[in-house]
Amino acid sequence: MNKMKKIKFLGLCMCFFMALMSQAQGKKAVADSFQLDGFITGVPDGTSIRLIPGGVHTTELPITESYLKDGKFTLTGKLDGIRLCNIIFASDRGIIPIVLENAKMKLTATGVVARQDGRITFNYAQLEGSKYNEYFMKETSRVNNELSADYAAYYIEGSDEMLNEQAAAAQSKNKRVLDSIEGSERYKTFLEKQDAFFKKCATLTNDLILKNKDTFWGPLFMLTQCSYLSPDLRPIYEQFSPEAQNSYYGQKAKEELWPKSLVGVNVENFSLNDKDGKPSTVKNVIAKKKYILVDFWASWCAPCRKEIPNLKAAYQKYASKGFEIMSVSIDTDQKGWLKALGQENMPWPNLIDDAKMSKFFNVTAIPATFLMDQNGMIIAEDLRGEALEKKLEELSKS
Repeated sequence: MNKMKKIKFLGLCMCFFMALMSQAQGKKAVADSFQLDGFITGVPDGTSIRLIPGGVHTTELPITESYLKDGKFTLTGKLDGIRLCNIIFASDRGIIPIVLENAKMKLTATGVVARQDGRITFNYAQLEGSKYNEYFMKETSRVNNELSADYAAYYIEGSDEMLNEQAAAAQSKNKRVLDSIEGSERYKTFLEKQDAFFKKCATLTNDLILKNKDTFWGPLFMLTQCSYLSPDLRPIYEQFSPEAQNSYYGQKAKEELWPKSLVGVNVENFSLNDKDGKPSTVKNVIAKKKYILVDFWASWCAPCRKEIPNLKAAYQKYASKGFEIMSVSIDTDQKGWLKALGQENMPWPNLIDDAKMSKFFNVTAIPATFLMDQNGMIIAEDLRGEALEKKLEELSKS
């Protein structure tokens, strides 16, 4: 091979090598990031779109945001691994859950906007480019479809009316009507079917979780199929493989099953808005107060609202002794929150969460309460009813 041929040969090799490097780098760029292209019909242009992490019981901040233009949107970013996310349309008016991976994906969906409240429902949504999403949808649909059929079988037409009558009778303490409803065969049958339904819910959920106990899917299904994780789920978690337990969702489930106490932690000076949109800081609320109860709640949370009379009783008794309450709503529906405030008439600061404060307190289920001292340090957790009364009485004597 003469000198010119050698140079030409080396040049071709270098070109070929550079082409391979370019392809490898291109593949790496795709593998390290995601691009989600959306094609949406039935939803007006200008609709805001947020991509928010899902699969955890804490309020998360958006990964990225965009707007719908000409029926299209594009979301890009990087993930540390496989993540369940929610695509949120128009400030929580519509939602599409998807499992994302670092790849190029395409979402096609058809929405319908309700005239009354602007809520968006999607009668069709298809994600291409994520094999993980296909598995998630297949498994959850299988369980949810079976439970939906069972629910329809036991929750027969007219049950709402019967249960509303029972609730009204209980609230008005009308023993005659209450006994009549609860003594009826229809009510007893309803309770039997309801009990069987919830047992089946637990069985199907546990089967789904344990079927996937060797991978991250196990803890992810535990988080998505359960509204909150209680200690009775610890034996199931302990059956997870080391890989599953050490995964992102494995660690999230562990944090919830074995929560770390916040007692002794100083609360940051968060600033939240009241019903009029005026900001108020933690410092402002605790000023000149001895003890402050931070109460996380929501308008749709029945146990939270059931606890409000107990809070009012404690407030009335101890407010003059330096006790304050700061209610923080995790509502995403502003109108629902304002309506509940009007109904409950709570005479203490009422603020709405911005996702950061509930995340700091690791709020995974509500109601959740934290008692702070005058310096903003947490001194007790989960005080409700008699437990709160007893703690305040103890503190008032010290």
